[in-house]
Amino acid sequence: MRRPRLDLLRRTLPLAALLPVLAALGGCGGPGRDQFAPACPEARPMPVADHLRRYRTPNQPDGRDVPDLEYTGLVVGVAGSCRNGGKPDEVDATLKVRLQLDRGPAFPAGGVDVPYVVVVASGSRILSRHTFSNHVVIPPATPKVILTSDPIAIALPVKRAASAAGYTIWVGFNLTKDEFSAQSAGR
Repeated sequence: MRRPRLDLLRRTLPLAALLPVLAALGGCGGPGRDQFAPACPEARPMPVADHLRRYRTPNQPDGRDVPDLEYTGLVVGVAGSCRNGGKPDEVDATLKVRLQLDRGPAFPAGGVDVPYVVVVASGSRILSRHTFSNHVVIPPATPKVILTSDPIAIALPVKRAASAAGYTIWVGFNLTKDEFSAQSAGR
């Protein structure tokens, strides 16, 4: 009996070209077979809190002018990966946050602590909220910096009928009440 597909491959690809593919496929059998990375939740910047204008005197009516601006910030990226957790009903997610900070006229010489939050939600229900902070120094001649956080580990409970893809991870700046109001109003 003739196998046309195999014959077609022999005519178009030399055997040496197939060896890497065959070697890769060889790792698919045996123990651990059918072990794929688990589904990951979607990670994204939090609306309204994905940007920030931080002033040195935010609570004074005249303290929100350009000379008082310490920095502006933007969540520029959220990247992550997932793997099976230490327990059968758990997925371990690892997340890194990228923030861009633009130096303002009132940026302190010693730098600032930049607080941001990571929120895990299932639909409209918030399951956890954690605040992180990184100290950032922007040299005087540098207009902006990109900060990449240390890896953030998150353990997500899962079930056979509910994978980690059912969660959403939101990342944003930890805004004060006044900052939230100003940004919600579009200022």
